[in-house]
Amino acid sequence: MDVKTIGVIGAGPAGREIARAALLGGYRTILEDVSPGTLEQATAAIEQSLRDDVTRGRLKRDEVDGALARFSTARRVDEVCREADLLFETVPEEMEVKLEIFTIFDKFAKPDAILASSTWLSITEIAAITFRTENCVGMRFVNRAPQKSLLEIVRGADSSDATIAACVEIGRRMGLEAVVLREPPEFAVGRDTDAVSRAKGHAE
Repeated sequence: MDVKTIGVIGAGPAGREIARAALLGGYRTILEDVSPGTLEQATAAIEQSLRDDVTRGRLKRDEVDGALARFSTARRVDEVCREADLLFETVPEEMEVKLEIFTIFDKFAKPDAILASSTWLSITEIAAITFRTENCVGMRFVNRAPQKSLLEIVRGADSSDATIAACVEIGRRMGLEAVVLREPPEFAVGRDTDAVSRAKGHAE
């Protein structure tokens, strides 16, 4: 899986952090949010953070200029889906909301796109809403300051080796220590089957 463009859904604090890391990893990055104000604030925060790193000597000015040239924003999830090789949702930690987002991913994303969630919920359950469960994965950023930050890659029941390998490479390019975790089988037990059925109905 050749990932060149990363789409981040949700421009809150988590989405901003992921978008910033993706930019510094050399990826074209699209940050989406339905709120124009939130997108504006996120853009300003990312730009300021990168420029602060120049002042502190952590980045060179041309690195920041290159990163910002790769950055864009969007107001619709389906627009991002059509361009991104990896879609990364950072929406509120509510199963219904995440199922709705993954339904849109499944409908509009490129056939080989990786569908990632920053969730602490079951990625196996979320993936079940799609017809491409092998492309679904959990990706969690864990800050361990002052130590190197972690990228926890959570393998769902059907996540493919190719998906996991691509995510490990993304973490490496972002300068993160990638750790692959396997979701416990019992984690998806008791899933909200009504919610899954409703979301699948929306996709059809």
